[in-house]
Amino acid sequence: MKIQNLMIYNGRNVYSHKPCIRADVHLEEYTDIPTCDIPNFNNLLLEYIPTLSEHKCCRGYRGGFVDRLYEGTYLAHVVEHVCIEIQNILGYDVAFGKARQTEHEDVYSIIFEYQNRSIAEEIVYLSVELANKLCRGVKYIKFQEKIHKLKDMAIKQGLGPSTLAIKTEAQNRGIPVLHLGSGSLLQLGYGCYGKRVQASITENTGCIPVDIACDKDLTKELLSIAGIPVPWGYTAKHLEDILDYADRIGFPVVIKPTHGNQGKGVSLDLTEKDQIIKAFHIAKNYCESVLIEKFIEGKHYRILVVNGQMVAAAQRIAAHVVGNGKNTLRELIEIENQNPLRGEGHEKPLTKIKIDPVMELLLKKKNIYLDEVPREDEVVYLRENDNLSTGGIAIDVTNQIHPQNAEIAINAANIIGLDVAGVDITTKDIRSPMVTDHGAVIEVNAAPGIRMHHYPTQGRQRNVAKYIVDSLFPQDHPCSIPIVSVTGTNGKTTTTRIIGRILREKGLKVGMTTTDGIYIDDTCIMKGDTTGALSAQAVLMDKRVEVAVFETARGGLIKKGLGYDLADVGIVTNISEDHLGIDNINTLEQLAHVKALVVEAVRKTGYAVLNADDPYCVEIGKNLSSHIIYFSADENNLFLREHMKAGGKAVYLKNNTLCIFDSQNQQELICLTEVPATLGGLLYYNIKNCLAAVAGTYALGVEPSIISKGLQHFNNGSKDNPGRFELYDINEFKVIVDYAHNIEGYREVISVLKKMNYNRLIGVIGVPGDRSETSTVKIGQLCGENFHHVIIKEDQEKRRLNRGEVSKFLKNGCQIANINKENVEVEFCEKKALQKAMLMAQKGDIVIAFYEDYDSMIKTIEETKSLLGNQKETSLMNNA
Repeated sequence: MKIQNLMIYNGRNVYSHKPCIRADVHLEEYTDIPTCDIPNFNNLLLEYIPTLSEHKCCRGYRGGFVDRLYEGTYLAHVVEHVCIEIQNILGYDVAFGKARQTEHEDVYSIIFEYQNRSIAEEIVYLSVELANKLCRGVKYIKFQEKIHKLKDMAIKQGLGPSTLAIKTEAQNRGIPVLHLGSGSLLQLGYGCYGKRVQASITENTGCIPVDIACDKDLTKELLSIAGIPVPWGYTAKHLEDILDYADRIGFPVVIKPTHGNQGKGVSLDLTEKDQIIKAFHIAKNYCESVLIEKFIEGKHYRILVVNGQMVAAAQRIAAHVVGNGKNTLRELIEIENQNPLRGEGHEKPLTKIKIDPVMELLLKKKNIYLDEVPREDEVVYLRENDNLSTGGIAIDVTNQIHPQNAEIAINAANIIGLDVAGVDITTKDIRSPMVTDHGAVIEVNAAPGIRMHHYPTQGRQRNVAKYIVDSLFPQDHPCSIPIVSVTGTNGKTTTTRIIGRILREKGLKVGMTTTDGIYIDDTCIMKGDTTGALSAQAVLMDKRVEVAVFETARGGLIKKGLGYDLADVGIVTNISEDHLGIDNINTLEQLAHVKALVVEAVRKTGYAVLNADDPYCVEIGKNLSSHIIYFSADENNLFLREHMKAGGKAVYLKNNTLCIFDSQNQQELICLTEVPATLGGLLYYNIKNCLAAVAGTYALGVEPSIISKGLQHFNNGSKDNPGRFELYDINEFKVIVDYAHNIEGYREVISVLKKMNYNRLIGVIGVPGDRSETSTVKIGQLCGENFHHVIIKEDQEKRRLNRGEVSKFLKNGCQIANINKENVEVEFCEKKALQKAMLMAQKGDIVIAFYEDYDSMIKTIEETKSLLGNQKETSLMNNA
């Protein structure tokens, strides 16, 4: 078995509305061999992963998958379950998976849900490797070692508890979340409402306050100026200076790195010179400068301040174990680390206790050794700092904090300038004023961990992530811009552009993705085919954007899924033959299933906009639970009339006028003669595109008067709709440029051309190389039946076919139509083909060019126009 292709879906996709991986796996010699016929395969598999016995599979009962193994199932199905179970072993709660045969009998698509992308990718390869070894009866000695490596990798790469809590809170509120990069940077919300967070540092957190908080010496100075009690201290780079200051202030003292976090390198309650020397060198491992402070006696508390409000308080107790009179201290640590609440790093509510030089220094100071046996009930503290990251625990005391102490914490956060701050206080009892108890503010922390408040060892859990999200999105504050997503076989680009124009007419800053680039209003910020998930995300990350309009193509849906969570409006323009035979999409029903994702991923308050004239769109609508607006170019469409009779909303053409039905009343919007994009009703397919755009913007709540203005101001041509029936008058003939690239697209353009006045129709034709031979031949035949002269060109991007194959299929189609052979020629170069067509054009002719490279086509038109002008001028001079 080998993996041929891997596709990663970060969001909703054609297989699931959860992130998934699709691995196309070639089963090779095991294509038709079930597991029951592979010697000892099943026994070995369950030996390596015994928890597979919990899988129900399609049987619906525990052990169902094992039953299928012994009855005989295929390896793709096995790999699917292994991919899911390894994730479960690593702590990921995933269950969805399936395996499907592709158009190639020996290749299967294995699809499964994931939570950590990079881990899931590694698991695919590990699962296939395991299956290969078991098929050969070979022991996989390093399997468990690789599982452990994945476990370490998962801990390092997973979102920390603070980031995860904020993400979960946002999602529970319906706030969309984008994970930016491979770290813990998140964007909550979309477009102009987007806010970025990383752990508990928010977009509102200033760089200078963070720098101040990281500088412990500067923090104390600012707090002291404001009258907040802090311990005396001194910063130095040399040991001699630290020792001198210790003599000056007297023992006990604290040594810590000037810049640091999570209690790293901190040593407390030092009472001897030798202890200071060792603590100094430990702190030096973390920072060049070392801080010495007077030790403050008391209990240690963390006060969390968010947006000027005290939201939680916890007493922190250093890592410790309790003796039983039997086990050594080292053994007691090992036993405590077996606590299911303890994990590596921030993996779980508590962190495992690690033996390191800081701990050894503390124990030596107390004359305690790791191999001695503590008395029964003797509490042995293993750290002087009480950070959870070093094994400490937390007790919630939010309801116990004295108001004066809360006020001091709030003032400390404000003085440093932090919107989210963890204020560390040492005092005898948080229930009494710290000033009278000789307590002090020890530190003010930027990016404070919130795990201790969400998962205290004792006391009430505090959802402090709520307050952080509240600070970014106050009540009734929007979190997402309106999103319109447009898909279909034909008309996607024009519909998207018309919607964008109408929304700009409303005064909104529009972010738009199309086949020719990403636009912010009228400015193209990225050229190219930008109809996929990454392009959509680029728009949603842009803080200028007030509304997003996405052209969402089939290829992007299959390869990456959606680049957003839910849209306000999803539109399917039509379903017709295009790209069939690619990506295991062989029928129009399968294509409709892919396109349906766009209208399935619409929020409950949103609308799906569907073409009532298209039977596949009608079928899609039958399976939707969202609101639907149907559009039709025929007011008498029976399905449309039934929908309206049932109180549904609709947009349709009546007596050459676009009309809106609001579920009760009809409103005439605009006459076709006032809509330039339809050429007075001549461009029938643009009438349908306008109907779809009207329905989409009406669903967003745009006023009909604004929609009408937008339609009036949208023109075919390079400014509003480049490359879509774009017409140029050249001397005494016309050139029309269009992007039609499938049978239906060609048919619609030709139907318009036949209604125009012309002497001859000269076609410069070509199609992408990923169409089927049958489809390409049909297009050639259609052109041969309708054009007087055909020049066949080929795209620069060959896709699946070799040079000359597309032109051969098109030429065969032309010959089937019995066009004169002398009127069909092949010129591979698109630019030369167009130039040749223009040079042969006569008075009254129309040259129709179906392009691949728009910019090159327009440049060729201008150059050839200039050349023809010079020839005409030369001819006139010679005649004179």
